Amino acid sequence: MNSSCNPVKTALASFGMSGLVFHGPLLHTDQCFELSKVWERTKNESVKKYPDIQIVRHFDELCIDESIELIIVNTPDHTHYDLCKKALEYNKHVVVEKPFTQKYSEAIELIELAEKKNLLLSVFQNRRWDGDFLTVKRIVEEKMLGRLVSYEAHFDRYRNFIQPDTWKEDNQTGTGTLYNLGSHLIDQAIVLFGKPDGVTADIRNLRSNSSIDDTFELWLHYPQVRVSLSASYLVREPGPRYALHGTEGSFLKWGIDPQEEELKKGAVPGIKGWGEESESDFGLLHTTLNGKDIKERIPTIPGDYSAFYANIYRAIRHGEKLAVDPGEAAMVIKIIEAAFLSHNEKRRVEI
Repeated sequence: MNSSCNPVKTALASFGMSGLVFHGPLLHTDQCFELSKVWERTKNESVKKYPDIQIVRHFDELCIDESIELIIVNTPDHTHYDLCKKALEYNKHVVVEKPFTQKYSEAIELIELAEKKNLLLSVFQNRRWDGDFLTVKRIVEEKMLGRLVSYEAHFDRYRNFIQPDTWKEDNQTGTGTLYNLGSHLIDQAIVLFGKPDGVTADIRNLRSNSSIDDTFELWLHYPQVRVSLSASYLVREPGPRYALHGTEGSFLKWGIDPQEEELKKGAVPGIKGWGEESESDFGLLHTTLNGKDIKERIPTIPGDYSAFYANIYRAIRHGEKLAVDPGEAAMVIKIIEAAFLSHNEKRRVEI
């Protein structure tokens, strides 16, 4: 922690799962942020965790507080556009949960508004700092597999029932697995390979009585590499989370980054061993490097979600380039829109 920083006075727009598990702990443990207000419409959960927090009952109370510099919009997906727009209109820097917005046009409008007002706008794509993805990124950048020809990423879960009383199971809110989990997978692909030329998609409701898409497979079309992204709520025994193949070898990685589970248990970033995987979860690399055949498990780079907010602080105070550029986040939404069009019209859609 940097005790010499000038803390950014920050407000959270909700204290549900993302506020409790992700944003609250990440902000509270970073001395470069002062988490001062939380919007809770009816409950008082945040003060149980952070006794010095002030609870407000209306979002406008965050906006009109001139001392607040940064608002974290971590509310349900369908509210992102309206709340981000209002916060920007009140001259607040904004970090918004993924998915950025539900329409590409809305994302572009918010980007233009932030640029007009010279305000920071970024999207919480925390899984760029998953240890497994950081490891995959290194393998791709260092060409450990030779010329990469195939990239496959999964984000699978097992939940064969419909969760009651949640907007995440209500198709009227425009949610679903593609927006929820697909946002992460598409963002990671953009980090590695940039904007695709096109997309082909198969999107389905597989659980009994599901009203939202709970399974998808996307193929992002690039000239040199085949990219397949998929997620499902009906995978009880998952295969590799990442499978990469190149002209010289392959890399397979099972399991998932431990940070979310650690945060749920109350652990906080900065403790010894944070973000580290056990050796049994290391990925398998089988390749030829410098003429030598290698088949071994390679250590997973430790994950570090706190790096996202460290960059946000430096961007606000020192003008550092954003790690998660809003233009890239908008491209994620454009690809999701194209994926739905592809599925509905049973064709490849150009980006």
